[in-house]
This record gives sequence, C-alpha cells and structure tokens, in this order.
Amino acid sequence: MKKPLLLLSLLFSVYVHALDNGLALTPQMGFNTWNHFGCGINEALIRQTADTMVKTGLAEAGYTFVNLDDCWQTSRDATGRIIADPKAFPSGIPALASYVHGKGLKFGLYSDAGNHTCGGRPGSLGYEKIDAQTYAEWQVDYLKYDNCNANTSPESRYPVMRDALNSTGRRIFFSMCEWGVDNPATWAPKVGNSWRTTADIWDNWNSMLNNIALNSILNEAAGQPYMWRK
Repeated sequence: MKKPLLLLSLLFSVYVHALDNGLALTPQMGFNTWNHFGCGINEALIRQTADTMVKTGLAEAGYTFVNLDDCWQTSRDATGRIIADPKAFPSGIPALASYVHGKGLKFGLYSDAGNHTCGGRPGSLGYEKIDAQTYAEWQVDYLKYDNCNANTSPESRYPVMRDALNSTGRRIFFSMCEWGVDNPATWAPKVGNSWRTTADIWDNWNSMLNNIALNSILNEAAGQPYMWRK
C-alpha cells in the first residue's frame, strides 16, 4: 500500500480574549487528509497514517492529531444524524477513532457551517446540536469547521457550533476554517481554538510565502495559548 504523504502543519498564534475550553495550550500539530488526498480517503488510509506517525517518531515529537477532512460523510438518517460513507469507512467512525486513540493519537473530523460542505456533502448548518453530540459520542477530539455554502456571516454561524460542542461535555478542539473572512483576529478568539487567516495553502513555496505575507500584518495579535491562527 502506498505510504501517505504526511503534510504537517505548525499553526501560528494570535491573542485577544480567548475561548478557554482547556484546549490549545500549544499549537495543534498533525496530519489532515485534504491537501494531498482530497476526497480520496478511506479508513485504511487513516489507520496507515496513524501507524506511520508513531513508527517515524512524529507522534513522540508532538504531531498528535490525525484529522479526517471533507468527503467522509454521505447523508443523514431519518433523525438527522450524519452518516459516514459505508464503502470508505465500513467499520464506522467510532471504530476508526478508537484505532487512532489506541496509537496514543487524537482523532479529528470535518464539517461545514453551511448547508453543504465544500465537497458537496451534508453540512452542519441547522444540525449543530445533533452533529456535536454525535461527534462527542464517537470520541472525536477535533473539529475542522469550513465556510462553504452559506449566505450569512461567519460571526453568526460559528458561535452556534462552539456552543453545541461545549454543551456535549466532551472537550473538542474547535478549528474555524473561515478563510480569514471578516478579519477573524478581532472576533474569532472567543469562538474557536484556532482560525484560518487565508485561503488554502498548497505544497509549493509561492503558496507558503504568500500566506506568510498575508499573516505578517497580524503580528501584533500573536502569541498566547488557547488561540492560534493558521
């Protein structure tokens, strides 16, 4: 089986008044499927990734998150509960989370603050409470929350999921992927543990340097635990 390319990210910080849910004392580091694999994901890939992170020493170095991005979900059942792709994840998400946890790592999922995800799968807009409860029951540690397919401001949509996650009783890292919309350095710290400041980064120097330039103007808002810009 082809070994996955580990695209590892160290996420940089910003400070205002923070969402203190006991998480994000240090930047989150690990693996996310989107940049290299897009929608071409399955449970074998995630298991292999977890194995590789441990064997190569990355986990010991602090790269502890294994995060499943868009396209893991297909639909909702009659009660509104989200359904994972049964072909790609035949064992189910709880079993996959258990495997990752068994390696001493943390498990993350993806959703969107709109009607559909960026990949056209079911979003969480209007389903925040049931989705948050489902993630908690599945023992999810991290939620990347995207910003596609919605017509209202992220300031109005993201706090709804924050509150839903906090109400579950499980501490879930809330990663806001709203692309730097509406200057999140001024409002996101009270909502999420981290937030995007740019569009997607790609594995080339021009993309990285462009994102550095865009973030350079935010240097005065950087430097404290509980909140990280990325």
